[in-house]
Amino acid sequence: MDKSVNTKGGVRVRMAPSPTGTLHVGTARTALFNYLFARHHKGTYVMRIEDTDRERSDKKLEENITEGLKWLGLEWDEFYRQSERMGVYEQYLRKLLEEDKAFYCWHTKDELQVEREKQMKSKEAPRHICSYRDEDIRDEKEKIKRSIIRFKNNTRGDIEFTDLVRGKVKFDAQNLGDFSIARSINDPLYNFAVVVDDNEMQITHVMRGEDHISNTPRQILILEALNWERPQYAHIPLLLGSDKSKLSKRHGATSVSEYKDMGYLPAAMFNFLALLGWHPKDDEKEIMNKEQIIEEFMISDVQQSGAIFDIEKLNWMNANYIRSLKLKEFRQLCMPYLENANLIDKKTDNDWLEKILGMEQERIKKLSDIVDAVKFIFEDINYNSELLIWRKSDKKDAAEQLRELNAIIEKIDEKNWNKDELEKIIMPHAQEKGDRGRVLWPLRVAVSGKKASPGPFEIMEVLKKKKVLSRIDNAIKKLQ
Repeated sequence: MDKSVNTKGGVRVRMAPSPTGTLHVGTARTALFNYLFARHHKGTYVMRIEDTDRERSDKKLEENITEGLKWLGLEWDEFYRQSERMGVYEQYLRKLLEEDKAFYCWHTKDELQVEREKQMKSKEAPRHICSYRDEDIRDEKEKIKRSIIRFKNNTRGDIEFTDLVRGKVKFDAQNLGDFSIARSINDPLYNFAVVVDDNEMQITHVMRGEDHISNTPRQILILEALNWERPQYAHIPLLLGSDKSKLSKRHGATSVSEYKDMGYLPAAMFNFLALLGWHPKDDEKEIMNKEQIIEEFMISDVQQSGAIFDIEKLNWMNANYIRSLKLKEFRQLCMPYLENANLIDKKTDNDWLEKILGMEQERIKKLSDIVDAVKFIFEDINYNSELLIWRKSDKKDAAEQLRELNAIIEKIDEKNWNKDELEKIIMPHAQEKGDRGRVLWPLRVAVSGKKASPGPFEIMEVLKKKKVLSRIDNAIKKLQ
């Protein structure tokens, strides 16, 4: 149990994505840490869609986010949308206005820009201390129409809080100025809506990315103005690319849906994301299932530095999870990729297909790799004749070995056409040559067209006799 974490009265955490973009892997990792924390403490996991930005919010993006989180296995206990709660925000905005803790500001964007430029020039913290803060315009409808609502910041000194990841954090309250909290009485801004929702939903622990840490002092001031208790805060370091800069599209795919489409398994992604910036204190194991991770997760073990999104490690981990699949499940997961590539259709024999896929299950890193891995079975192969030559051998010897193999294979009864029988017949012939690679290398290349592939007998079994003989004949022609 985390000694620094107050869980008295129960744990309630929230994941609060904004549907203005697809589900980023960084957002998913934050959602995962909230989920692990809630489940570890037998608490409640709340999903809250923060869609108050009406122009940029999109239902399709909301669907992308919720489907991505479901795919990862992050089931929530309660669900809310901010757009359905506008009356709640208006109620508390009016309360602050009536108590003279908020006010209308009708400075123009141009005026605010001039003010900001002056502050930057004099190397002051950019902030707006409003000259209208004590004006009462509640009865002036025209002025109100062109105003925003600001929080009246009278606090002096430091705003301090204890972060469960970063320890003591403090900000100078004066540097915040009179900050905006709503575009209008029925159009709240992020910092205000978040505070209202976290209180109304009884959120006990606010766990979010470190890019939100500068919002925390503003939110604390709003909490205090409304006489509400603070939740505990934990700001999680951001995900970094291989160059240690903030993870972005220039580092590759960044959305969960992209990784899903490429054929990463949800259990592998869950495992991988959990270990980005967190690791069990006394354990070095990397492959962990959902239950193990929940059992061992403690927020005090989250590192303070950014975590590098290592695609090679994800590939290694995903390959491990692919290898652990039962062959039938592996086939079912691979079929959409093969169908989209027009390699199979609904009539394809499942048993035959499982033999093909079984050759490659140990070799691929993600499901989409299966298309290139098995394409040679379904389509004509094309390769350079030099590939058929074994080590210090030559074209003449390679052709001779293939002719001898052709004669042997022609005599094999199709009733005995399976990997074990083929190996039993051909291996003694190969061993007689002293260097069996003289026989097996050109055979494997002839049937696969690849430098690296499964063994020749596995390939021969799924290709069937007629196609094997045809490919050997083509290889001999290449060598002439």
